[in-house]
Amino acid sequence: MIVKLAPRPTFVIRGILAALLTLSLTATAAAENRPFSAWFKYGGEIDATWDVAGDPARPTFVSIRRKSAEIQSADQRGTLRRVLVLYPRSSSAYDIAITKILSVFESKGQNAEFTVINFELNHLRGKETIQFAEKSKFDLIFAMGSESTAWLYDNYRGGDIPVVSVCSKDPVELGQMKDYDSGSRTNFAFTSLNMPVEVQLAYVMEFKPDLKNLAILVDSKNISAVQTQAEPVAARARKQGIQVYMGTVQNPAKASEELAQIIPDAVRTMQKNDFDLSKSIFLITGSTTVFREIKTINEKAGRIPVVSMIPEIVTAGQNTAVLAVGISFESNAHLAAVYGTDILSGRSDPGQLKVGIVSPPDIAVSFLKAREIGLRVPFRFFETATFVYDYEGQPARTVGRKSN
Repeated sequence: MIVKLAPRPTFVIRGILAALLTLSLTATAAAENRPFSAWFKYGGEIDATWDVAGDPARPTFVSIRRKSAEIQSADQRGTLRRVLVLYPRSSSAYDIAITKILSVFESKGQNAEFTVINFELNHLRGKETIQFAEKSKFDLIFAMGSESTAWLYDNYRGGDIPVVSVCSKDPVELGQMKDYDSGSRTNFAFTSLNMPVEVQLAYVMEFKPDLKNLAILVDSKNISAVQTQAEPVAARARKQGIQVYMGTVQNPAKASEELAQIIPDAVRTMQKNDFDLSKSIFLITGSTTVFREIKTINEKAGRIPVVSMIPEIVTAGQNTAVLAVGISFESNAHLAAVYGTDILSGRSDPGQLKVGIVSPPDIAVSFLKAREIGLRVPFRFFETATFVYDYEGQPARTVGRKSN
């Protein structure tokens, strides 16, 4: 039987075409309003108090100002401060950090407007950005990420505008600060995403007291992660008689393929002194190209616990580390924002501020993953955890750190 469909009325076809045209125009308008969307994202909650705008002529610029209702009360907030946030590239970590910074500035009643610039790690563009900031009389610069911090440290140390680092690795391990207790004596105030190495390893040993093998996963191109996380932890672990396997990704673009070979090699090495692999751990550093491959890591690690230095790698569902002990992007950004508001208000001198390290660290636990690999989580880790995901992989506790 051949069934003939009745032709659609002309007005229906015209209606469909009109709807499609409207959707197309809406999408085009959205793209024009957010030319920065490829590299800059943020939590939707800030839309209540901030206007985020782009410029199609300058897709690496973002302007963030208070909404009109907020501007009306600016007199009560004090002098308007101009803040530059320097990005080197896109990162989910930076999405979290900028959201928290804006939230803290709002909660503290700081009258400020932000300009976010992605200089794409281009030296000339970075120089132009600094010239723009000085000419426009910016009051503060947030260096977003280790790469921006390193570039500014090399090219703007001693400058007129105060700089606060955000989402950056340990400045002492990187040679940017001589110790944790003295200020920089320059225009720089540093915060750190890293825990002290001895504290990091102490938590790992408490989690697995009879540890024999530690396989550290890191991106060789992420110099800050290598120098401040992978190598210091490896050195300290070896001193304690632990066998260390350094799983180093050479080509970030092929991280998944490389990890699919690195992890089985590490497992075979571990089995030589730990046949049932009950005394072995995989430790993920803060290398984005590594931790975003958590699914591959879990598949190849099998029943060996995957522990992260980055709390955000413990998430809902199965694609998660079983445990994380470290400083979350959000906690670090909160502290950096406090440093920033204190500098703007004159309460603090950037050159006198100690390296900002959040303590105690954030702990995150996935009981779904623990049950899946047959792991018993020590009660103290559950008791003090900031983030807990239950046996169904759903959030049971997600209490953010509150700082003053």
